[in-house]
Amino acid sequence: MGIIYHQETKEFHLFNKEISYVMQVLRNGQMGQLYFGKRVPEMRSYGYLIERSRRPMISEIYENEYGYSLENLRQEYPSYGTTDYRMPAVEIAQENGSRITDFTYVSHRIYAGKPKLSGLPATYVESEEEADTLEILLRDALTGVELTLIYTVFAGENAVARSARFRNCGSREVQIETAMSMSLDLPDADYDWIQFSGAWARERYVKERKLQQGIQSVGSLRGASGHMHNPFVVLKRPTADEFQGEVLGFSLVYSGNFLAQAEVDTYNVTRMMLGIHPQEFSWCLEPGAEFQTPEAVMVYSDQGLNGMSQAFHRLYRTRLARGEWRDRNRPVLINNWEATYFDFDEEKLLEIARTAKADGVELFVLDDGWFSTRCGETSGLGDWWENRERLPEGIRGLSAKIEALGMRFGLWVELEMVNKDSELYRKHPDWILATPGRSQSHGRKQYVLDFSRKEVVDAVYEMIAKILAESSVSYIKWDMNRNITECYSAVLEAKRQGEVFHRYILGVYDLYERLIRAFPHILFESCASGGGRFDAGMLYYAPQAWTSDDSDAVERLKIQYGTSFSYPLSSMGAHVSVTPNHQLGRVTPLKFRGDVAAFGAFGYEMDLGKLSEAEHEVIRAQVAFVKRYRELIHKGTFYRLLSPFEGNFTAWMVVSEDRRQALVAVYKVLNDVNCEYRRLKLHGLAEETVYRIREDGCDKGARSGSELMRIGMVTTDDSAGERRAETAYGDFYSRIFVLEAEA
Repeated sequence: MGIIYHQETKEFHLFNKEISYVMQVLRNGQMGQLYFGKRVPEMRSYGYLIERSRRPMISEIYENEYGYSLENLRQEYPSYGTTDYRMPAVEIAQENGSRITDFTYVSHRIYAGKPKLSGLPATYVESEEEADTLEILLRDALTGVELTLIYTVFAGENAVARSARFRNCGSREVQIETAMSMSLDLPDADYDWIQFSGAWARERYVKERKLQQGIQSVGSLRGASGHMHNPFVVLKRPTADEFQGEVLGFSLVYSGNFLAQAEVDTYNVTRMMLGIHPQEFSWCLEPGAEFQTPEAVMVYSDQGLNGMSQAFHRLYRTRLARGEWRDRNRPVLINNWEATYFDFDEEKLLEIARTAKADGVELFVLDDGWFSTRCGETSGLGDWWENRERLPEGIRGLSAKIEALGMRFGLWVELEMVNKDSELYRKHPDWILATPGRSQSHGRKQYVLDFSRKEVVDAVYEMIAKILAESSVSYIKWDMNRNITECYSAVLEAKRQGEVFHRYILGVYDLYERLIRAFPHILFESCASGGGRFDAGMLYYAPQAWTSDDSDAVERLKIQYGTSFSYPLSSMGAHVSVTPNHQLGRVTPLKFRGDVAAFGAFGYEMDLGKLSEAEHEVIRAQVAFVKRYRELIHKGTFYRLLSPFEGNFTAWMVVSEDRRQALVAVYKVLNDVNCEYRRLKLHGLAEETVYRIREDGCDKGARSGSELMRIGMVTTDDSAGERRAETAYGDFYSRIFVLEAEA
């Protein structure tokens, strides 16, 4: 691993064992992009990759010199208007109205390790040997604004982290209107674009199409990354699949408005950009002030989509997630929401907890309705003190009673919101985001607090910190149930109103950081009406997230499958809920629900006291299985085998780091009569190792890794055979195979 600079050619080569990233200071002083991909040898120069052929209708930089145009050149951080007509990575409005800039090379710095980003989430290293960093300083001579491009290459992953920092060294303020975290010009457009899109209760569906000339993009203007699109996209070669071929993954470590965009020009050059959405964004940069963009992470894989995903999983699980819970086994939990909604008292909660404890559950989570006057959606948000009518001894008393049962205690909060029917709003009606003279839209009768204001964040922190300091709380589910409308802060001057969306999410990050530092023992789970803010930025503060409000097991196959393209299994809150399912009304077997939820941070959303003894036996078996294999599930190497978006079957597997243990899960949604014979080819096993295969404790024989990967494992069910009353085969049928290496 290393970063090499060739003074004579002004080329930079970032590399490790797997990848290379090569760029050059161009003749005009701007930064040019030469190569990103599979590791290439160190050479004196890759400058021959710069192509400057004269083309019709181009504009040229130098008088009497043909062909030197930014429209022809692949760049690192392009701007619009000086011979490049494509979308820019940077746009800065100046006092005279101009938006033309010319950032040229000044100097660079190479050092071991990786810097923190002030106030922002980012990947990190625990020793300087894990990464090398390059900072390239550029300056726009006319405005005096300096731009630092920051690149980190990791020793152990085929990933590069990128961001940009602006500093106004001039004498006049400027307005940053576009500041992307990364831009990458690729030499061709022979890629399929994959995005992860949907809506509430069907988040991160896999959507794929071929790149074409023009712009393809996804983004969010909701103040959060959103249910509709995820700040993660993939470019893959058309011949690449899950197991082979070239794939590029781009992930933004940010939780607010974003844009992910690929622009293909007339010569099939692809410009990939990722960062804060320029719409509704501007930042007033005064003399001496700085602005730091969020971090973007780029991954290259020549081992297909699974290879790309596994790189993100390892990096995000161990060098983005942090704190006491990063490497610990996550507790099996039960949440009371779908069991009681707002209809509960202390004794009802304790009875749910007692029953769950008897089945092996480790953590009881009290959801919405425990505070202030909160007995429904219309009141109480913002008043973070206990409802003593429901909880006579408060959270302190209830948490002590739960712990006396031998369980941990968790609590739901929605700290960013307020109801107008609340003491907080009556005292501070100006603390919500609202535009003067305009109507105030609501969502679920709630309004968004202005977290761009420090005093608002301080007040919320003081209320919730008091509860946590006085009680035995081991887990927080942090919800966020509406997006931002009428985005305006009452305390910012007009020229800074374009900063509110970004300042808001910085306030959220600040509150998270303060609570994490004050209560490092608490496991935080992020939530935004389920998956509305499931992004890499949140994983820096909360190592797991509620993947979706849709707990139906069939839908969860698609949601968890799509989520796995970037995010590790340890980050996916996955629970077994009651049937008929509360979102779809679908009835599915308890085993099927458990087999889907097992591949995530496992829990239950039901009143276990309403189950039969036979169902309790299933629950106890599920809990025992998860406890036995959760470390393998959360830390092993995950492979997608069969896609729920392509057929009736879904299959995935996870393999231990030493490849001596594996779990293989197969799911069939609808039964099929007189079916064909089926084999499933496995991946990631040791070829010479013999694995003993078991299903529900039954011995299925022993097979070598090479057999299982090349010939496949027989997964044919006997749905074609004679029906018997005790047969488990039918719709919503699942199987989990345990593979253990023989001595």
